[in-house]
Amino acid sequence: MGPACTETEISLRTYRRWVQVGVPVQSDRRSTAARPEPKNKLSDGEVNAILAVCNEPEYSSLPPSQIVPKLADKGVYMGSESSFYRVLHAHSQLHHRGRSRAVEKRSAPTSYTTTAANQLWSWDITYCASTVRGQYYYLYLIEDIYSRKIVGWEVHERESGELAAQLLQRAVMREQCFQKPLVLHSDNGAPMKSVTLKAKMEELCITGSHSRPRVSNDNPYSESLFRTMKYCPRWPSEGFKNLQAVRDWVSTFVSWYNEEHCHSRIGFVTPSQRHRGQDKDILNKRKTIYAQAKAKNPQRWSGKTRNWEHIKEVALNPGRPEQECEKAA
Repeated sequence: MGPACTETEISLRTYRRWVQVGVPVQSDRRSTAARPEPKNKLSDGEVNAILAVCNEPEYSSLPPSQIVPKLADKGVYMGSESSFYRVLHAHSQLHHRGRSRAVEKRSAPTSYTTTAANQLWSWDITYCASTVRGQYYYLYLIEDIYSRKIVGWEVHERESGELAAQLLQRAVMREQCFQKPLVLHSDNGAPMKSVTLKAKMEELCITGSHSRPRVSNDNPYSESLFRTMKYCPRWPSEGFKNLQAVRDWVSTFVSWYNEEHCHSRIGFVTPSQRHRGQDKDILNKRKTIYAQAKAKNPQRWSGKTRNWEHIKEVALNPGRPEQECEKAA
């Protein structure tokens, strides 16, 4: 019933009030109901006074939440904050006040779910500072979201859609997933939306996916990986001497990340182990060891053993279930 109420733009509480056992359903009489005028209603003079104050140069860029206390400091009380809001709304003046950008309503991001390697990739470009102030090198990096493995990377001196297209083709050939269902997610940077990269993706039968405009957390996997890289102890905070130094450092990091780093979000196995499908046996072995330890010394365990279940699905920007639907179920 929750989805039906959402479609008709009424709440579950309203529906339950309308539909009661033993009582016939009546038409909606809210729009024609006679409502008495409240005794504390503002007079026309008070309404005009509030409008005049809100449009004065001193208060024209302030919301009622700041206008009311400023008036109180001057010994003036014209109404509550809610009264100010109601008056402005009734006269079509309740808009964004001030020079700051108004909050925009954004549509929900596109969600994808992956159940195996090489189904969903995320890529981005990050800056690598040099020892020369203002000079940067650019790390192109592609990550498999299911396994967290870095499947492709390169470092260049500039951002380019052509370089990104070449890296993508090499990564696809290396992973042997040519003309297989694959989604490539990125933000809205110029290289990510370049015509050259789009043409290469069509050639490789890759579906493109982009973050919402001006939303920084729609590409969380790449951002998280960059944070792991730049906050590791070996990261040269003083900068890199040259392009080859960056490539050597990133090569060492990628080897460590893929082959040695036990990732917390995939059951503390390495990305390469999960990418090759070895994580199931590893997690089952851990589960057996923990079960044997509990059987041997049960008094040391107050509850269940640690959860070593295999993570079957990984989602990119998963949707949130409606609370009202959960209550109705």
